[in-house]
Amino acid sequence: MVSTTGSQLLPQSAVSTLINDILPLTTILTPNLPEAKLLLQVAGVDVPDPQSVDDIVAIARHIHERGPKWVLLKGGHLPLTRGRVVSSEESEREIVLNVLVGDSGVSLLESPYLKSRNTHGTGCSLASAIACNLASGMPMVKAVKTANLYVEAGIETAKDLGQGSGPINHFHSMYTLPFTPGNFIKYLLDRDDVQVPWKEYTQHEFVRKMGEGSLPVEKFMYYLVQDYLFLVQFARANALSAYKSSNLQDIGRSVQQVVTLQEEIKLHIEFCKEYGLSEEDIVREEEDQATTAYTRYVLDIGMSQDYLALQIALLPCLIGYGIIAKRLYEDPNTVRVGSRYWKWIEQYVAEEYREAMMRGSDLIEKWAVGLSRSRVEELAGIFVHATNMEKGFWDMGLRAGEDMK
Repeated sequence: MVSTTGSQLLPQSAVSTLINDILPLTTILTPNLPEAKLLLQVAGVDVPDPQSVDDIVAIARHIHERGPKWVLLKGGHLPLTRGRVVSSEESEREIVLNVLVGDSGVSLLESPYLKSRNTHGTGCSLASAIACNLASGMPMVKAVKTANLYVEAGIETAKDLGQGSGPINHFHSMYTLPFTPGNFIKYLLDRDDVQVPWKEYTQHEFVRKMGEGSLPVEKFMYYLVQDYLFLVQFARANALSAYKSSNLQDIGRSVQQVVTLQEEIKLHIEFCKEYGLSEEDIVREEEDQATTAYTRYVLDIGMSQDYLALQIALLPCLIGYGIIAKRLYEDPNTVRVGSRYWKWIEQYVAEEYREAMMRGSDLIEKWAVGLSRSRVEELAGIFVHATNMEKGFWDMGLRAGEDMK
């Protein structure tokens, strides 16, 4: 009705029609101070320029008497000082006061004064936000307060676009995830910051030599011993995962994983016997620093963060071994007959392991749907770190084991 520059946008006759015919039917009217003064002037009500909060409330009450159920008098054109009086200097402007008047009383909605050139559409956005909140079932006072906060954030987060006054940022509370539901893990593996460490892990020299059948057996034996110690700590991590869970389904999944690991450890011990390593030999060995670093990192994530973060820390191990084994299994150059390592490859392409991978992956995909963008980045960082730890585990196997010849 009155522009920011002070121009009257409606002819006098239209303002009279608005007062006489429309205001009595109105649920909520949201005038700014110039518009409120124009309405009262046309209605024959003389009000002085407001100098205090009481003056602003009085204007809102006069408008309310014209018929609207609610009046929200917007104070953006009249910033106040910290003491809630009209500011005479730019440096004194600290408060914007919106006044909501209804049959139930008066609500004063105070916001910080924001100096911004990007306020185009503020009034329309506020009215639209109130309408949306009412349509969502909010009571009037809450609908107005929530809309005020929405517009305040829109001004505060607005970006400079081109020349002159720009629009508020209507999308400050909206975001899209960088992956579609069910594809979080694929998104992780496709990230630029993941691809290099993931390749270094899954196509490591240790793995390549296993496929060629050229890996020195003493290095594989050292790996087997450390892998046993590793699996024990991962069983602890999955037990911790059950504790961190908040529903029976996830608790059950973690418990099932502990049982699966228990069986895997038994098979691992039998596998080690084929290399002349008894259970006593394995148990009395000390953890390599790489084993300790990796497993304690995972446990630290589990202790300091939430359930999903722990699952992400476990993920490179869970899916990485399956991906490595599948590639070696399908590679025609992989040595099969007479290879010491073919049985290891078969173990991680077996249906039981594939099902364990699917269970763990499905669980992560379920949790990933509700993530924020910032949390996605945090979890990606955990995944990268754990992937580097997996690479370090292969590095350990290559540089160690000479003492077990």
